[in-house]
Amino acid sequence: MVDPRRARYIAGVDGAPPIPPPGGYHGARRPTGPDAPVGAPTPLVSSAEAPREKKPASAIGWIALVAALLFAVTLLGALLAGATDLLYGVTMLTLQLIVVGVVIAALCSPRGRVLGASALVITLMLNIATVGAMSALQTSASGSYKGQQTAEQKHEAAYPGVKDRSAGEILAQPSLEEVRAESDAALAEIRQRLSDRFGYTWTQAGQEDLRPERNGYGGESMLVQYMSVPWMTNEPIQDYDRKVQVMREVEDVLIARGMAWMYSFNDPSSNLDDTILEKFYGSTEPRSQHTWEWYTDNYPDPLRFYANIFDFSNDRDGELRAEREADSASTGEPLEGLKIYFLAPELLSEADRAEFEERMQEYPGF
Repeated sequence: MVDPRRARYIAGVDGAPPIPPPGGYHGARRPTGPDAPVGAPTPLVSSAEAPREKKPASAIGWIALVAALLFAVTLLGALLAGATDLLYGVTMLTLQLIVVGVVIAALCSPRGRVLGASALVITLMLNIATVGAMSALQTSASGSYKGQQTAEQKHEAAYPGVKDRSAGEILAQPSLEEVRAESDAALAEIRQRLSDRFGYTWTQAGQEDLRPERNGYGGESMLVQYMSVPWMTNEPIQDYDRKVQVMREVEDVLIARGMAWMYSFNDPSSNLDDTILEKFYGSTEPRSQHTWEWYTDNYPDPLRFYANIFDFSNDRDGELRAEREADSASTGEPLEGLKIYFLAPELLSEADRAEFEERMQEYPGF
Protein backbone atom coordinates (compact mmCIF):
# COMPACT_ATOMS: atom_id res chain seq x y z
CA MET A 1 0.00 0.00 0.00
CA VAL A 2 1.32 3.39 -0.93
CA ASP A 3 1.88 5.91 1.88
CA PRO A 4 -0.35 8.87 1.01
CA ARG A 5 2.24 11.27 2.52
CA ARG A 6 4.80 10.18 -0.07
CA ALA A 7 2.45 10.24 -3.06
CA ARG A 8 2.98 12.94 -5.71
CA TYR A 9 0.22 15.07 -7.13
CA ILE A 10 -0.69 14.23 -10.69
CA ALA A 11 -1.73 17.05 -12.95
CA GLY A 12 -5.41 17.18 -13.56
CA VAL A 13 -6.21 15.13 -10.45
CA ASP A 14 -8.50 16.79 -7.95
CA GLY A 15 -6.54 18.67 -5.29
CA ALA A 16 -3.36 19.04 -7.38
CA PRO A 17 -2.11 22.49 -8.52
CA PRO A 18 -2.54 23.26 -12.21
CA ILE A 19 0.37 23.05 -14.61
CA PRO A 20 2.09 26.51 -15.01
CA PRO A 21 1.52 28.15 -18.38
CA PRO A 22 4.35 28.21 -20.94
CA GLY A 23 7.02 30.73 -19.76
CA GLY A 24 5.81 30.51 -16.14
CA TYR A 25 3.54 32.78 -14.19
CA HIS A 26 3.59 36.53 -14.99
CA GLY A 27 5.91 38.55 -12.70
CA ALA A 28 7.68 35.50 -11.28
CA ARG A 29 11.35 34.70 -11.76
CA ARG A 30 13.90 32.32 -10.34
CA PRO A 31 16.60 33.61 -8.00
CA THR A 32 19.90 34.61 -9.60
CA GLY A 33 21.99 33.65 -6.56
CA PRO A 34 23.67 30.30 -5.85
CA ASP A 35 21.84 27.25 -7.01
CA ALA A 36 19.26 26.03 -4.56
CA PRO A 37 19.52 22.48 -3.27
CA VAL A 38 17.86 19.84 -5.34
CA GLY A 39 14.25 19.47 -4.35
CA ALA A 40 14.12 22.85 -2.55
CA PRO A 41 11.08 24.97 -3.45
CA THR A 42 11.75 27.84 -5.83
CA PRO A 43 10.64 31.23 -4.35
CA LEU A 44 8.57 33.50 -6.52
CA VAL A 45 9.56 37.25 -6.54
CA SER A 46 7.09 39.84 -7.83
CA SER A 47 8.13 42.69 -10.06
CA ALA A 48 7.17 45.19 -7.32
CA GLU A 49 9.83 43.68 -5.03
CA ALA A 50 12.58 43.82 -7.61
CA PRO A 51 15.24 46.57 -6.95
CA ARG A 52 14.76 49.66 -9.09
CA GLU A 53 17.50 51.40 -10.99
CA LYS A 54 18.33 54.89 -9.48
CA LYS A 55 17.85 57.69 -11.96
CA PRO A 56 20.32 60.62 -11.98
CA ALA A 57 19.19 64.18 -11.05
CA SER A 58 17.99 66.29 -13.95
CA ALA A 59 20.05 69.15 -15.39
CA ILE A 60 17.61 71.81 -14.07
CA GLY A 61 18.43 70.79 -10.49
CA TRP A 62 22.16 71.28 -11.01
CA ILE A 63 21.54 74.58 -12.82
CA ALA A 64 19.44 75.87 -9.90
CA LEU A 65 22.06 74.88 -7.32
CA VAL A 66 24.97 76.38 -9.23
CA ALA A 67 23.01 79.59 -9.95
CA ALA A 68 22.09 80.00 -6.28
CA LEU A 69 25.71 79.45 -5.20
CA LEU A 70 27.12 81.90 -7.75
CA PHE A 71 24.56 84.56 -6.85
CA ALA A 72 25.27 84.10 -3.13
CA VAL A 73 29.02 84.51 -3.75
CA THR A 74 28.35 87.67 -5.77
CA LEU A 75 26.25 89.14 -2.96
CA LEU A 76 28.91 88.36 -0.36
CA GLY A 77 31.54 89.97 -2.57
CA ALA A 78 29.46 93.14 -2.83
CA LEU A 79 28.99 93.10 0.95
CA LEU A 80 32.72 92.85 1.61
CA ALA A 81 33.35 95.65 -0.89
CA GLY A 82 30.75 97.88 0.79
CA ALA A 83 28.84 98.32 -2.47
CA THR A 84 25.40 98.88 -0.93
CA ASP A 85 24.19 100.83 -3.95
CA LEU A 86 25.13 97.90 -6.25
CA LEU A 87 23.07 95.45 -4.20
CA TYR A 88 19.91 97.47 -4.75
CA GLY A 89 20.54 98.12 -8.44
CA VAL A 90 18.32 96.94 -11.29
CA THR A 91 20.91 94.35 -12.38
CA MET A 92 20.98 92.60 -9.02
CA LEU A 93 17.21 92.61 -8.73
CA THR A 94 16.91 91.07 -12.21
CA LEU A 95 19.46 88.36 -11.38
CA GLN A 96 17.60 87.60 -8.16
CA LEU A 97 14.36 87.06 -10.09
CA ILE A 98 16.11 84.78 -12.59
CA VAL A 99 17.60 82.66 -9.79
CA VAL A 100 14.21 82.40 -8.08
CA GLY A 101 12.63 81.30 -11.37
CA VAL A 102 15.23 78.58 -11.92
CA VAL A 103 14.82 77.33 -8.35
CA ILE A 104 11.04 77.09 -8.76
CA ALA A 105 11.49 75.18 -12.01
CA ALA A 106 13.81 72.71 -10.28
CA LEU A 107 11.33 72.20 -7.44
CA CYS A 108 8.61 71.38 -9.96
CA SER A 109 10.80 68.68 -11.56
CA PRO A 110 10.66 65.26 -9.80
CA ARG A 111 14.30 64.52 -10.68
CA GLY A 112 15.52 68.03 -9.75
CA ARG A 113 13.58 68.47 -6.53
CA VAL A 114 16.38 67.52 -4.12
CA LEU A 115 18.93 69.89 -5.63
CA GLY A 116 16.21 72.53 -6.03
CA ALA A 117 15.49 72.35 -2.31
CA SER A 118 19.18 72.92 -1.55
CA ALA A 119 19.21 75.89 -3.89
CA LEU A 120 16.09 77.26 -2.18
CA VAL A 121 17.78 77.13 1.23
CA ILE A 122 20.78 79.05 -0.10
CA THR A 123 18.50 81.64 -1.73
CA LEU A 124 16.51 82.17 1.46
CA MET A 125 19.66 82.65 3.53
CA LEU A 126 21.60 84.85 1.10
CA ASN A 127 19.48 87.21 -0.97
CA ILE A 128 19.29 90.94 -1.73
CA ALA A 129 17.13 91.66 1.31
CA THR A 130 19.34 89.96 3.92
CA VAL A 131 22.74 90.81 2.45
CA GLY A 132 21.60 94.33 1.52
CA ALA A 133 20.47 94.96 5.10
CA MET A 134 23.84 93.81 6.44
CA SER A 135 25.66 96.02 3.95
CA ALA A 136 23.51 99.04 4.80
CA LEU A 137 24.25 98.60 8.51
CA GLN A 138 27.96 98.24 7.80
CA THR A 139 28.22 101.33 5.60
CA SER A 140 26.01 103.37 7.93
CA ALA A 141 28.19 102.54 10.91
CA SER A 142 31.41 103.31 9.06
CA GLY A 143 30.09 106.34 7.17
CA SER A 144 31.57 105.00 3.94
CA TYR A 145 28.44 105.08 1.77
CA LYS A 146 28.97 107.23 -1.33
CA GLY A 147 26.09 106.14 -3.52
CA GLN A 148 26.19 106.82 -7.24
CA GLN A 149 27.38 110.42 -6.87
CA THR A 150 29.19 112.10 -9.69
CA ALA A 151 32.34 114.12 -9.11
CA GLU A 152 30.25 117.28 -9.34
CA GLN A 153 27.81 116.04 -6.72
CA LYS A 154 30.63 115.09 -4.38
CA HIS A 155 32.08 118.57 -4.85
CA GLU A 156 28.72 120.12 -3.93
CA ALA A 157 28.37 117.86 -0.88
CA ALA A 158 31.66 119.27 0.43
CA TYR A 159 30.36 122.87 0.22
CA PRO A 160 31.49 124.61 3.46
CA GLY A 161 28.61 127.10 3.56
CA VAL A 162 24.83 126.83 3.45
CA LYS A 163 22.72 126.88 0.31
CA ASP A 164 21.18 130.27 -0.55
CA ARG A 165 23.41 132.09 1.95
CA SER A 166 26.40 134.01 0.65
CA ALA A 167 29.83 133.83 2.22
CA GLY A 168 29.67 137.54 2.95
CA GLU A 169 26.42 137.16 4.86
CA ILE A 170 27.83 134.34 6.98
CA LEU A 171 31.06 136.20 7.73
CA ALA A 172 29.17 139.38 8.65
CA GLN A 173 26.97 137.78 11.31
CA PRO A 174 28.09 137.25 14.92
CA SER A 175 30.43 134.32 15.41
CA LEU A 176 29.79 131.29 17.57
CA GLU A 177 31.98 132.76 20.29
CA GLU A 178 30.14 136.09 20.25
CA VAL A 179 26.72 134.43 20.43
CA ARG A 180 27.88 132.20 23.29
CA ALA A 181 29.15 135.18 25.28
CA GLU A 182 25.93 137.17 24.69
CA SER A 183 23.63 134.31 25.64
CA ASP A 184 25.61 133.43 28.77
CA ALA A 185 25.49 137.05 29.94
CA ALA A 186 21.75 137.39 29.22
CA LEU A 187 20.92 134.15 31.05
CA ALA A 188 22.98 135.22 34.06
CA GLU A 189 21.16 138.58 34.19
CA ILE A 190 17.74 136.90 33.95
CA ARG A 191 18.57 134.49 36.75
CA GLN A 192 19.79 137.30 38.97
CA ARG A 193 16.73 139.44 38.21
CA LEU A 194 14.26 136.68 39.10
CA SER A 195 16.22 135.64 42.19
CA ASP A 196 16.19 139.22 43.48
CA ARG A 197 12.48 139.69 42.71
CA PHE A 198 11.00 136.30 43.66
CA GLY A 199 13.75 134.47 45.53
CA TYR A 200 14.17 131.71 42.95
CA THR A 201 17.16 129.39 42.95
CA TRP A 202 18.51 127.71 39.84
CA THR A 203 19.76 124.38 38.48
CA GLN A 204 21.66 123.79 35.26
CA ALA A 205 19.30 121.69 33.11
CA GLY A 206 21.76 120.20 30.65
CA GLN A 207 24.89 121.02 28.69
CA GLU A 208 25.71 123.29 25.78
CA ASP A 209 24.95 121.57 22.48
CA LEU A 210 26.63 122.11 19.10
CA ARG A 211 25.29 120.33 16.01
CA PRO A 212 26.70 120.49 12.45
CA GLU A 213 24.43 122.26 9.98
CA ARG A 214 23.57 120.65 6.64
CA ASN A 215 24.78 122.60 3.60
CA GLY A 216 21.75 121.96 1.39
CA TYR A 217 23.74 119.86 -1.10
CA GLY A 218 23.74 116.51 0.71
CA GLY A 219 26.64 117.15 3.08
CA GLU A 220 27.62 119.02 6.22
CA SER A 221 28.75 122.64 6.25
CA MET A 222 31.35 124.21 8.51
CA LEU A 223 28.57 125.97 10.40
CA VAL A 224 26.93 124.72 13.61
CA GLN A 225 23.68 125.13 15.46
CA TYR A 226 24.25 126.40 18.97
CA MET A 227 22.08 125.74 22.03
CA SER A 228 23.16 127.37 25.25
CA VAL A 229 23.32 125.76 28.66
CA PRO A 230 19.66 125.66 29.81
CA TRP A 231 18.72 126.80 33.30
CA MET A 232 15.66 126.02 35.41
CA THR A 233 14.17 127.25 38.70
CA ASN A 234 14.10 124.81 41.57
CA GLU A 235 10.73 126.22 42.64
CA PRO A 236 7.45 125.51 40.78
CA ILE A 237 5.46 128.44 39.37
CA GLN A 238 1.75 127.65 39.39
CA ASP A 239 -0.10 130.91 39.98
CA TYR A 240 -1.33 132.56 36.77
CA ASP A 241 -0.48 136.13 37.82
CA ARG A 242 2.97 135.06 38.98
CA LYS A 243 3.62 133.41 35.61
CA VAL A 244 2.78 136.66 33.82
CA GLN A 245 5.02 138.66 36.15
CA VAL A 246 7.94 136.26 35.61
CA MET A 247 7.63 136.45 31.84
CA ARG A 248 7.50 140.24 31.91
CA GLU A 249 10.66 140.42 34.03
CA VAL A 250 12.42 138.15 31.51
CA GLU A 251 11.14 140.28 28.65
CA ASP A 252 12.49 143.49 30.19
CA VAL A 253 15.99 142.04 30.38
CA LEU A 254 15.91 140.90 26.76
CA ILE A 255 14.48 144.14 25.36
CA ALA A 256 17.25 146.07 27.10
CA ARG A 257 19.69 143.82 25.22
CA GLY A 258 18.22 144.62 21.81
CA MET A 259 15.79 141.74 21.40
CA ALA A 260 12.10 142.00 20.41
CA TRP A 261 8.99 141.74 22.57
CA MET A 262 8.24 138.19 23.63
CA TYR A 263 5.66 136.13 21.76
CA SER A 264 3.45 133.52 23.50
CA PHE A 265 2.96 130.33 21.51
CA ASN A 266 0.50 128.95 24.06
CA ASP A 267 -1.82 131.98 23.96
CA PRO A 268 -4.93 131.77 21.72
CA SER A 269 -3.76 134.99 20.06
CA SER A 270 -0.91 132.99 18.49
CA ASN A 271 -3.48 131.76 15.93
CA LEU A 272 -2.49 128.15 16.50
CA ASP A 273 -5.30 125.65 16.00
CA ASP A 274 -7.15 124.64 19.17
CA THR A 275 -6.13 121.00 18.69
CA ILE A 276 -2.47 122.09 18.64
CA LEU A 277 -2.91 124.16 21.80
CA GLU A 278 -4.52 121.24 23.60
CA LYS A 279 -1.91 118.76 22.39
CA PHE A 280 1.19 120.79 23.34
CA TYR A 281 -0.06 122.94 26.20
CA GLY A 282 -2.94 120.93 27.68
CA SER A 283 -5.68 123.48 27.07
CA THR A 284 -6.71 126.45 24.93
CA GLU A 285 -6.95 128.65 28.03
CA PRO A 286 -3.62 129.86 29.52
CA ARG A 287 -5.00 129.74 33.07
CA SER A 288 -5.53 125.97 32.80
CA GLN A 289 -2.51 125.07 30.65
CA HIS A 290 0.22 122.83 32.04
CA THR A 291 2.89 124.37 29.78
CA TRP A 292 3.68 127.93 28.74
CA GLU A 293 6.11 128.65 25.88
CA TRP A 294 7.31 132.17 25.12
CA TYR A 295 9.80 133.21 22.44
CA THR A 296 11.77 136.14 21.05
CA ASP A 297 14.79 136.84 18.80
CA ASN A 298 17.08 139.59 17.58
CA TYR A 299 16.49 139.21 13.82
CA PRO A 300 18.39 139.60 11.50
CA ASP A 301 20.98 138.32 13.97
CA PRO A 302 20.62 134.58 14.71
CA LEU A 303 19.97 134.65 18.48
CA ARG A 304 16.66 133.07 19.59
CA PHE A 305 15.35 132.82 23.14
CA TYR A 306 12.87 130.36 24.68
CA ALA A 307 11.17 130.41 28.10
CA ASN A 308 8.98 127.48 29.22
CA ILE A 309 6.97 127.08 32.42
CA PHE A 310 5.90 123.56 33.44
CA ASP A 311 2.99 123.34 35.92
CA PHE A 312 1.80 119.96 37.27
CA SER A 313 -1.24 121.52 38.95
CA ASN A 314 -2.83 121.68 35.48
CA ASP A 315 -1.56 118.27 34.35
CA ARG A 316 -4.89 116.45 34.48
CA ASP A 317 -3.89 113.17 32.80
CA GLY A 318 -0.28 112.96 34.03
CA GLU A 319 1.16 113.07 30.51
CA LEU A 320 3.36 116.08 31.24
CA ARG A 321 4.72 114.49 34.41
CA ALA A 322 5.78 111.38 32.49
CA GLU A 323 7.64 113.51 29.92
CA ARG A 324 9.28 115.66 32.57
CA GLU A 325 10.39 112.64 34.61
CA ALA A 326 12.13 111.29 31.49
CA ASP A 327 13.86 114.65 30.92
CA SER A 328 14.87 114.91 34.55
CA ALA A 329 16.34 111.41 34.52
CA SER A 330 18.51 112.48 31.57
CA THR A 331 19.64 115.94 32.70
CA GLY A 332 18.96 116.10 36.44
CA GLU A 333 16.74 119.15 36.01
CA PRO A 334 13.74 119.91 38.29
CA LEU A 335 10.35 118.59 37.19
CA GLU A 336 8.46 121.89 37.47
CA GLY A 337 9.33 125.55 37.11
CA LEU A 338 10.74 128.00 34.56
CA LYS A 339 13.26 126.83 31.95
CA ILE A 340 15.27 129.35 29.89
CA TYR A 341 17.80 128.91 27.07
CA PHE A 342 19.09 130.40 23.81
CA LEU A 343 19.36 128.80 20.37
CA ALA A 344 21.17 130.12 17.30
CA PRO A 345 21.48 128.37 13.90
CA GLU A 346 24.21 128.48 11.24
CA LEU A 347 27.08 129.93 13.24
CA LEU A 348 30.73 129.98 12.18
CA SER A 349 33.44 129.68 14.79
CA GLU A 350 36.24 132.26 14.79
CA ALA A 351 38.69 129.35 14.73
CA ASP A 352 37.21 128.17 11.39
CA ARG A 353 36.95 131.56 9.71
CA ALA A 354 40.21 131.41 7.71
CA GLU A 355 39.56 127.85 6.49
CA PHE A 356 36.00 128.79 5.54
CA GLU A 357 37.14 131.72 3.41
CA GLU A 358 39.77 129.57 1.69
CA ARG A 359 37.40 126.72 0.90
CA MET A 360 34.67 129.05 -0.33
CA GLN A 361 37.02 130.20 -3.12
CA GLU A 362 36.44 126.78 -4.73
CA TYR A 363 32.75 127.65 -5.19
CA PRO A 364 32.61 130.95 -7.06
CA GLY A 365 29.17 130.32 -8.53
CA PHE A 366 27.45 129.27 -5.31
